[in-house]
Amino acid sequence: MSTPTLELSERREAPLTLDQPAPKVLSFWDQSAFWANLGVSLFAFSGAYTVLAPSTDGAAQISIAAGILAMIIGTVVGGLMLGLAAVPGAKTGKPAMMLLRGLFGAKLSYLPTVLNIAQLIGWGTFELIVIGDAAEELFDGGPHWLYVVTAGVLTTVLTIWPLGSVRMLRRFVTVGVVIALIWFYLQFVRAGLPDLTANPGPAGGGPFGVDWNLFWIASDAALAVSISWVPVAADYTRHSRSTGAAFGAASGAYAFTQIIAYVLGLFALALASGAGGVYSPFLKVTLGAVFFFVFVFREADQSFANVYSTALSIQNLAPRVDRRVLSIGLGALITLLALRLNMANYFGFLGLIGSVFVPLLGVLVADFFLRARDQWDTSATAPSRWGMVFAWLAGLSVYQLINPGDTGVWTDFWVDVQEKLHFTKQAWMSASLLSFLAALVIAWGVGRISMLRKSA
Repeated sequence: MSTPTLELSERREAPLTLDQPAPKVLSFWDQSAFWANLGVSLFAFSGAYTVLAPSTDGAAQISIAAGILAMIIGTVVGGLMLGLAAVPGAKTGKPAMMLLRGLFGAKLSYLPTVLNIAQLIGWGTFELIVIGDAAEELFDGGPHWLYVVTAGVLTTVLTIWPLGSVRMLRRFVTVGVVIALIWFYLQFVRAGLPDLTANPGPAGGGPFGVDWNLFWIASDAALAVSISWVPVAADYTRHSRSTGAAFGAASGAYAFTQIIAYVLGLFALALASGAGGVYSPFLKVTLGAVFFFVFVFREADQSFANVYSTALSIQNLAPRVDRRVLSIGLGALITLLALRLNMANYFGFLGLIGSVFVPLLGVLVADFFLRARDQWDTSATAPSRWGMVFAWLAGLSVYQLINPGDTGVWTDFWVDVQEKLHFTKQAWMSASLLSFLAALVIAWGVGRISMLRKSA
């Protein structure tokens, strides 16, 4: 391929509607930069406390060292799941919610699509809130609404040209993020860290001083952040030049940088004093404000990804609507929501996301990799497959029985179910892993039964 032709190919943008083909223009490095930037989030700094305090009372329960281990396990597993979710998009060229037509059928795919739209609007709103809060600390006050509106406008602009935005991240933003991470690590280590093994939880804890019931809940909290990207991964990897590049970039780059960001956030917590805001440890070090601005500025790529994927999810319901029109409307919506809402019940939101999309991925893996192979019907007439819906709901039930979370009436319902079944969570139980495996096994069994009936 000649250089002019390659340059022309790289300028190609995402199609405006679902009935247009997706250009395969993103290299491994384009995708690695994209996922690596998504792994470095202000949520990793402001939300790091949810790993140390996974119980509902909000008090720290496990040590920072145990929190780091829980975060690493949750992130690595979540990264592998993200990589698996990336492959179908690269193979088929279809966005994430359109792929679910092959899993559940065209009409039944509307249910997870609506749930995905709801969670993406929530994530997009949370991102703008975090950007506004961080900018307020960075500039020592100022009009909070202006920070939120500015972030909302930037998000919308990036969403209009999604593939160009991904390539821009690789060429410009990633370098600044790497430098900022290195700088803060050096400054925090130089400042000295307290005892990372001190256990603030109940006296005695469990083996090795860790309450392992809380440890796995903490791992699920870290995994849920990775899982939040699973139902949108194919929206970007459908533009990948190869399936290997899609899997490697999504699983490796994202997990690597999320671990780095979460550990940095936990270090910041260890250094934080009672006074000051969430991000005060970053702003107190030498040149902290300069490098923290890099994090605040590039956080818009998180909200951009959420808004763009929301638009594509809506297109599964209305395939011919121009994604640019959807993006502008969604950008305005999350901006208005961010001006009215706050970060309350963030942990409960993460748990609910995990319970929905972890088992959904288990069903997808079983059906796409173990049964369908090259047969995947994403047409508007794809037949309904209630057996796969059953496998998904079974996996969701396993998750909620183990970890009902903290989401009001929904949690109360599952606590009642626990009591009626006389179910007691054991220390070794991970809600994410067991729900994933349950959904995978049931979906595989449903698929085998369906194949045997067809061959009979």
